[in-house]
Amino acid sequence: MPLRRPEILAPAGDLESLRAALASGADAIYFGLDEGFNARARADNFSLARLPETLPLIHRAGARAYLTLNTLVFEPELPLVEHLIRGAAAAGVDALIVQDPAVALLARAICPQLELHASTQMTLSSAEGVRFAQRLGFSRAVVPRELSTAEIRRLAGQTQIELEVFIHGALCMSWSGQCLTSEAWGGRSANRGQCAQSCRLPYDLVVDGQPRDLGEVKYLLSPKDLAGVRAVPELMEIGVHSLKIEGRLKGPAYVTSTVQGYRRWVESILAGSPDEAQLAKDLSSMSLAYSRGFSHGFLAGSDHQTLVEGRFPKHRGLYLGRVQSVSGKEVRVSLDERPWTGGLGLETDRPEVPLGQVSSPLKGEPAPEEAEPRPGMGVVFDAGAPEDKHEPGGPIFRVERRGDSWVLGFGQPGPDLGRVAPGQRVWLNSDPALNRRVEGLLAAGEPEGRIALELTVSGVEGAPLQVRARAWGHDASALSQVPLALSRGGGLDEGLLRDKLGSFGGTPFRLSLLDVSGLGGGLHLPVSELKAIRRQLVTELTAAVERGPRRTVVETPVLETVHASLAGSVSELPREEAALLIPLCREEAQLEAVIAAGLPEVELDWMEMVGLQRAVEQARAAGLRVTIATVRVQKPGEEGYDQRIGRLRPDAVLVRHWGAMMHFLERPEGQPRPVLHGDFSLNVTNSLSAAYLLGLGLDTLTFSHDLDAAQLGALLEHAPAHRFTVALHHHIATFHTEHCVYSHTLSHGRDFRTCGRPCEKHQLSLRDRLGLDHPVIVDVGCRNTVFNAQAQSAASLVPRLLERGVRRFRVEFVRESREEAARVLAAYQELLAGRLAPAEAIRRAAVHEQFGVTRGTMKVLNPPAPLPR
Repeated sequence: MPLRRPEILAPAGDLESLRAALASGADAIYFGLDEGFNARARADNFSLARLPETLPLIHRAGARAYLTLNTLVFEPELPLVEHLIRGAAAAGVDALIVQDPAVALLARAICPQLELHASTQMTLSSAEGVRFAQRLGFSRAVVPRELSTAEIRRLAGQTQIELEVFIHGALCMSWSGQCLTSEAWGGRSANRGQCAQSCRLPYDLVVDGQPRDLGEVKYLLSPKDLAGVRAVPELMEIGVHSLKIEGRLKGPAYVTSTVQGYRRWVESILAGSPDEAQLAKDLSSMSLAYSRGFSHGFLAGSDHQTLVEGRFPKHRGLYLGRVQSVSGKEVRVSLDERPWTGGLGLETDRPEVPLGQVSSPLKGEPAPEEAEPRPGMGVVFDAGAPEDKHEPGGPIFRVERRGDSWVLGFGQPGPDLGRVAPGQRVWLNSDPALNRRVEGLLAAGEPEGRIALELTVSGVEGAPLQVRARAWGHDASALSQVPLALSRGGGLDEGLLRDKLGSFGGTPFRLSLLDVSGLGGGLHLPVSELKAIRRQLVTELTAAVERGPRRTVVETPVLETVHASLAGSVSELPREEAALLIPLCREEAQLEAVIAAGLPEVELDWMEMVGLQRAVEQARAAGLRVTIATVRVQKPGEEGYDQRIGRLRPDAVLVRHWGAMMHFLERPEGQPRPVLHGDFSLNVTNSLSAAYLLGLGLDTLTFSHDLDAAQLGALLEHAPAHRFTVALHHHIATFHTEHCVYSHTLSHGRDFRTCGRPCEKHQLSLRDRLGLDHPVIVDVGCRNTVFNAQAQSAASLVPRLLERGVRRFRVEFVRESREEAARVLAAYQELLAGRLAPAEAIRRAAVHEQFGVTRGTMKVLNPPAPLPR
């Protein structure tokens, strides 16, 4: 099978980075708007008003423009989102990158021809999940960064949708779209483009309740950066459509080095002679531009020992060596080791697994050339705490090689060498040559000749010459002003036409095909006529290319029309008169407390599924309606999890990902399906998305944890309250990660086959800088969920939510004992029955909570403001 040449998709956080990406040969650019709704709110971004001048710049370079509207949308923001979509479509954006189904629904109504790409924030991790996106009109899915090349191959074989794969840049520790740390700990949501980078903070490891000293290793959730170069050949063989570079918060030097490097690597693979030497040089440039150290990410599968370095959370660059000595303004650096990449090996009863016994489908690390310092390059020393904003470093003035050491000389001002000591690591972290390269590219002006153009020439004696041109899906034609005449010489042969008619220097075009089969022989036309035709075609096609794809844009408002059409598809369900307290249990002791409390319904989230059948039987024997929670994420090959749940025939299923939703909705005819409750992880924040999902067949939805009291109230203005569940009391699930902290810190194992299962013997927590211990729980897929140390309660909202018609209130447990669970349940039973005030319910529920109970994301004003009506 021939290799597909994938699109090189570059980030642009500002105009200079965009120009650098185009000059470096990017095939497509993705960027966000100043007006918001993009996952990099801190980037400079672009304004809607300037799109009509920005998009022609991209299109003239032969590149496509993808606009990121890839965050969740709150109810009052829907009219603004409609306005932005309409403006983007009219300006000629080639595609929207989308997280919220509401954005897709509006885009389909405003401009049916506008391409939709499903953001990695949608967590489309299986073919069943992709089918949900295709129903919404998506033509491309951005693959989660947690999938290996083998899993991407399997996904590609199960669907016809285009696949886009992150190939380079920063990795998120949490599955994208499933990170709630910023919301829980800082009141700023990653699902709203305001990531607080909690994964880059230091944490202490707590094992079975006792802190464990890991020395320098503090950044237990800070992954290295992805450099997926070794996966590129296989991804091309699979037929992946796009290789995506992360980095809208990074500068032009980073964009240039990555785009040029990956473009050269792809071209050398296509040519059949992968250029390893050039690749090493390019990786060095990428490292100097920005790097926390490179890894395969998850493209080679899980490797819990190399993904996280743990000693620093930010840019380091190229590793040079360790300080050997300091003398005056000189530092001698020994080249005696590679950067640290091994496991922590903290379990004394676990033998280390030799690296040779762990096979990887990707051969070789993504290694740059050996670092070679030059005057002018910047260095940084690992002196003091990694979060130190004033760590010693600066430009090198003089370099000398002495045996197996480098001697670096510094000038004045220079680094504070009084803080530099033998043994500290040294990194090259900048290179002025990269900036000069960017300056040279930008000074050269706009790229030329990037768009292939086909010419078809026809004509006979006595008639005008007719030339038809086609480029990028646009057509143009021109006729000569004088008729063709018989030639006294060679006439209009292919060489002359290629030279005079097909010479497109100084334009966006290059001649790719010249068809003269319709032109009679021995004919003449003045060269001036040929040039005039060429100018006319270039003018017409340039204007068409700048405008972008042909499409129709609906100018009248569509929001109410979309609302009405969706409302008609939502079936009626009976309204409960009394409020229902729904406990979610993760352990048998908690289930026993639920049975003793006399509640009618229970949700079972047996994260490793061990003992799940016994728990179902125990709950049924007590007369409870049983709901089983799916895993939070399901990858290709893991369809058996949903099938196992189905075989237990629960009364209901709590679906946590799009694949599980489609699995249970698409039951074969004649097979009864359980009641389906959508969980918080579906990220429903507005009435359009809610109505669409209820119309598909979900019976209820859980409000997204990204909503506060006011936003929740605004949603209820346009949605059936009795079809929603409120998380009344829970420890918010902050990180949901493919990386296993247990394996990384308590074993040498790289994955579940070699880790020795320390999760079966120990309980881990991560202690933050405030002294809060956040529990780490393992699920059946060996993924970790980090739960917030503090419980969150919406008790203060209950009277108003009851008044509005909400009837389902969930209480979630993590590691609570039977007695603790019973105390929490009793408090909230009394609250819902109206026998206990909200403040007293919180007080009683908090008795066992080590860190107390907060209002968290459900914060309200004091005195409480009424929910909007």
